[in-house]
Amino acid sequence: MIMLGVSGWSYDDWIGPVYPEDLPRYRWLPYIAEQVDTVEVNVTYYRLPAAKMVQGWVERTPDDFVFSAKAHRSITHERTAPDFEAYAESLQPLTEAGKLACVLAQFPYSFHATDENRDYLLRLRDGLAELPVVIEFRNRAWVTDETFELLDELRFGYCSVDEPRLDNLMPPIARATGPLAYVRFHGRNADTWWDHDEAWQRYDYTYSSEELGEWVPKLQSLDAAVPMTLGYANNHYRGQSLAAVRELRKLLSTQ
Repeated sequence: MIMLGVSGWSYDDWIGPVYPEDLPRYRWLPYIAEQVDTVEVNVTYYRLPAAKMVQGWVERTPDDFVFSAKAHRSITHERTAPDFEAYAESLQPLTEAGKLACVLAQFPYSFHATDENRDYLLRLRDGLAELPVVIEFRNRAWVTDETFELLDELRFGYCSVDEPRLDNLMPPIARATGPLAYVRFHGRNADTWWDHDEAWQRYDYTYSSEELGEWVPKLQSLDAAVPMTLGYANNHYRGQSLAAVRELRKLLSTQ
């Protein structure tokens, strides 16, 4: 089963390109949920959402709709005193409703492939207990058989990525580890990946049909390997991610 979605939905620059100008903010999520299978939740990286907010996500989406939640920054970026229990508790409404596909632990480029950081992955597994977790590395040095074996051992999914072909960034390999496969489409905007004034500039990119087509056989191979494959378009500026999902869905349906 391949489920396609977008990374986030609460963007002011989507007003017009995606959302009708008179659509109230509380209707943004159900509006997007009519067009994609799943979404990544960004807010969980910045703060632990209140139970009422998370319950609202459950209630405003179809029964078969699922979410992937970014791990809090204390877990992936700070790593000194991560409160795994509080984070897991904040997601409880999603978990209880069967709508939590996984937690996405997106580590920074500075998270190098060291023994210390491998040990931290073990700590992460213990901390999040039985929650399904996907690991996104940003540093190419992690691409080794040792890494994939470790992820399998810990039942962590590996996040395959499409991003600029820059030195030491992750290459566009599709690999399934753990119980599910995961792909993120960040865009290929090499000029602004490292050099940008605003975060959105990194993800200001429109995929061509040919570029997305490169991933069709990869997604199909992942789909054959695991029960669930999640694909998220993160080139979110002005709704380019939604266009990518629509095109990718069309390509998958014809092959």
